[in-house]
Amino acid sequence: TIGTAYVRGLEAAGIVATLKHFAGYSASRGARNHAPAPLGPRELADVILPPFEMAVRDGGARSVMPAYNDIDGLAAHAHPGLLTQVLREEWGFTGTTVADYFGLSFLESAHKIADSPGEAARLALAAGVDVELPTARCLTEADRLPEEHLDRAALRVLTQKCELGLLDPDREQAAGDAPPIDLNPPHLRDLARKAAQESVVLLANDSGVLPLDDGLRIAVVGPLADEQAAMLGCYTFPRHVGVNHPELPAGIDVPTFNEALHAELTGAVFVDDPAAADVCLAVVGDRSGLFGRGSSGEGCDVEQLELPYCQGGLLDRALGSGTPTVIVVLSGRPYALGRWADRAAAVVQAFFPGQEGGGAVAGVLSGRVEPSGRLPLGVPRTPGGQPAPYLAPPLGLHGDPSNVDPTALYPFGHGLSYTTFAWDAPQCDAPELPTDGETTLRLTVRNTGDRPGTEVVQLYLHDPVGTVARPEIRLVGYARVPLDAGASAEVHATFPADLAAYTGADGRRVVEPGALELRVAASSALVRHTVPLTLTGPVREVGHARRMRCELRVK
Repeated sequence: TIGTAYVRGLEAAGIVATLKHFAGYSASRGARNHAPAPLGPRELADVILPPFEMAVRDGGARSVMPAYNDIDGLAAHAHPGLLTQVLREEWGFTGTTVADYFGLSFLESAHKIADSPGEAARLALAAGVDVELPTARCLTEADRLPEEHLDRAALRVLTQKCELGLLDPDREQAAGDAPPIDLNPPHLRDLARKAAQESVVLLANDSGVLPLDDGLRIAVVGPLADEQAAMLGCYTFPRHVGVNHPELPAGIDVPTFNEALHAELTGAVFVDDPAAADVCLAVVGDRSGLFGRGSSGEGCDVEQLELPYCQGGLLDRALGSGTPTVIVVLSGRPYALGRWADRAAAVVQAFFPGQEGGGAVAGVLSGRVEPSGRLPLGVPRTPGGQPAPYLAPPLGLHGDPSNVDPTALYPFGHGLSYTTFAWDAPQCDAPELPTDGETTLRLTVRNTGDRPGTEVVQLYLHDPVGTVARPEIRLVGYARVPLDAGASAEVHATFPADLAAYTGADGRRVVEPGALELRVAASSALVRHTVPLTLTGPVREVGHARRMRCELRVK
């Protein structure tokens, strides 16, 4: 849903959105960049491909970029099953497929499935690649290429250029007359601010130290408190290109955490020694970069999820000072916080929140911004073992056969608020529905606190028995519910039976009759209510036209 919304925004502006990396790049062995993806066909079909499928079908993406990895030994840039059968024949995609940087060359040098650049070009064209990037190295070195494959690629590229008006005879004249484009206008900074504010996650606040009073004595420690790189991802201009030109200005104003905090809390007294402060803010996390020039970013892989730059020792010293300490994590990946979380007064997480991120985090700390972000993953307890993903089947969860507990310290969907909410028991229109039907749930949410806030209602599906091992739960819908103090709202969730579909051992995606359970939850681990459902009728096979989301509406 996030990818689909991003694509819609780009496409609505007349820009061709390119989906990358198709597919399996996020499931590489050992979580290493460019590493193989040991995926079975069912996990590929039910976990990896649906975000791409939704972005193509519902988002209208007109370009796709193959991944660097192989899937079970099949390199994505030479995978006709992926680039032609699935993408074009099953999904009806009609846009262009563009190679990733040196993706064709890697068929020869990295995957070792081609013995020359020309052979790499032949394999990629046959599979469905239309454009070689960054230059046409392999294509120009090919002796002979099938004419039908060249024609097919040329037709797709030229068709798209015509649609964009790039081949119009008066295009250069029109471009020359166009006014300069402001790439950072106020309304886009406002949008960046809103996105940053809504993404900050309050992980813990048991002591009630947050929100901060404006008159406190505050100590700020940590190497990232004055670091612009803690706000920006590795593909932002200052971190991608600007690092190679330190003599040039950043080009945009990106306040650091310290700058934003001083502007936020004008009545606070800032001190250097945590022992002399009322509260200590320990700012830790990542410095973004590329290929080893940072602690997080493309090519900046890690062997374990330990805080980099010896920041664990900094947290030990801050927490040992006796001053209530708030851990503020600015990072590109989740880090293991189990060693310190129980001793912290509060924990706040922001994932590279962007140019307005400093003000967003400072606003959450002060209470000017109500925290409403929710985790899109689990935060691990220990650095050596990653937590079981929320999509794990029962066998992947904590159990007696192993002494290792993979339960996340903070689970998928987790996030706190400065107010409290109550959820009435949901009402279900039809607890029994056919395998091609739908039902609607109605749930009232109330703000029972003394300040406004936003609750995030999450709807999970639990399938108790399947013909193959199923995830214990799966998120099928969510809605942000902003409420003033004392106010209430009704959330309507329309659940189609299509969302119970999964790929069986025979490779068919089917909806089966039987028992289901909807779990209305505040996170994947905090279920407020359960609603039993029963699907009736025959087993039904579904395809690309199936409904892929549960629509939630707030009234």
